[in-house]
Amino acid sequence: MRVNSIYGWQSSVIGNRRQWARSAFAAVFLYCLCALACAQGGPQQATTPDSLEQKVERLTAAMARAQAQIEADQEQLMELRQQLMALQQEIAEQKKVTPPSTQAETTNACTAKPLSCKSAALSDIKEQQAIEESQVATLDMTKVETESKYPLKVSGLLLFNGFVNTRQVDIAASPAYALAGSGSTGLSLRQTVLGLDARGPHLLGATSHADLRVDFFASGAQSNYAASGVLRMRTAHAGLNWQNTEAFVELDRSILEPNAPSSLVAVGQPELAWAGNLWSWSPQVGVSHQFVLSDASRIKAQGALIDSSDPLQLGYASLPAPVTQTERSRWPGTEARIAFQHGENGVGPEIGAGGYFSPHRTADGDRFDAWAGTVDVRLPLTRRFEITTNAYRGQALAGLGGGGYANYLYKYIGSTEIARALNDVGGWAQLKARAGQRVDINTGYGIDNPFAKEIDAATLSYPELARNRSFFSNAIFSPTAYLLFSLEYRRLWSNFNTGPTNFSDVIGIGAGYRF
Repeated sequence: MRVNSIYGWQSSVIGNRRQWARSAFAAVFLYCLCALACAQGGPQQATTPDSLEQKVERLTAAMARAQAQIEADQEQLMELRQQLMALQQEIAEQKKVTPPSTQAETTNACTAKPLSCKSAALSDIKEQQAIEESQVATLDMTKVETESKYPLKVSGLLLFNGFVNTRQVDIAASPAYALAGSGSTGLSLRQTVLGLDARGPHLLGATSHADLRVDFFASGAQSNYAASGVLRMRTAHAGLNWQNTEAFVELDRSILEPNAPSSLVAVGQPELAWAGNLWSWSPQVGVSHQFVLSDASRIKAQGALIDSSDPLQLGYASLPAPVTQTERSRWPGTEARIAFQHGENGVGPEIGAGGYFSPHRTADGDRFDAWAGTVDVRLPLTRRFEITTNAYRGQALAGLGGGGYANYLYKYIGSTEIARALNDVGGWAQLKARAGQRVDINTGYGIDNPFAKEIDAATLSYPELARNRSFFSNAIFSPTAYLLFSLEYRRLWSNFNTGPTNFSDVIGIGAGYRF
């Protein structure tokens, strides 16, 4: 009906316009004839040439106005035709979406059951109202308040894990090496992680950011490795980001070890800790810059100063020294890394090489140097498989998480006993398989191997690890973005200077809620 009414109105308008145009042409034609007759009359006419020119001008102007009106009518006619075509097309599309039979069925159903139709409509209105109220509540939520005007986000992972250790280990909830003795079984929530993330002001053309992570995996006696539930700082970062450059301060793993094994069970002590993974979190300050080669390729260069910590001796619960061996040397350690990256950052292939040097000094005044050369690779094989590996060779690496917990040994040079840095080699590798979007399967192996000949030549008994190896395999299932579940098996082989190899099978389950 709407189409017919528009079409009828359009026809009426067009007819009226045409009739008016014909009348205008007739009037102009008659006027021209009268003017010519007057111009050709007898001498009694008093018309002058000037008056005739004025009449011709008026006639010309009238004809121009008539022509303009006709053109305007034609434009309006075209617009009406376009509107009519658009309306017809819209009605045709509506008929395709809702067939006449469906419309008739809906109309008949509502006619037969008016109460059910009203109930359904009322239910839809209530549902829409609930959605709108939820959106309003979300927008009206109280934000985390800070003394600055910049936003702060609270995040974390509430992590429950159960464990079964067939033999004695260093820390039951998240072990790194095996000991002689009976096993253990238990439950823990100490690996829960809390975090703060903040964005700050712009400075010198750069954006600023900061973040902090803490857990409950420390004790007053062993702040680095024990697990009695005391709050512990894990990592912290703050930096200024330009387009391709970042200046940063942080408490984190060394820049020589950019990759980490995947685990939901080993969080308090990361997977493969003290078995090839240089995981130790150390204070650092440095600069990172990317040299763009193409749209997908770039070279990343990093340099930093680092204050590596001192390891605790195995079996001792004493606090670490208030002044570390690095700090006692009065010169911070230095580290640098260069890497080639292709594709998306953190996803595409990457290969890097790094170096580390740090002067050390013992409490007795003996000096030695810590150093390392490292290689790291991340290689996606296919869309579902990825290999990640890190390897190192150096000495006095206990501050970074290697070297069997020892930086140096005492040896005799003639009759003088001096401290000699302990050489070490190690690394780890992991194969990741993605079984769909919600399941990751990870398998890895790591080894840390101090030089046996140096351990055998030590003048004092060597109580630390002579070699430590670890194998793991786990599956991590994430049904939603907030829930995580994992099952893991680990095998530990730990060697001391004397005695047989200690081993333990470790079975762990993890369940986490990310917020």
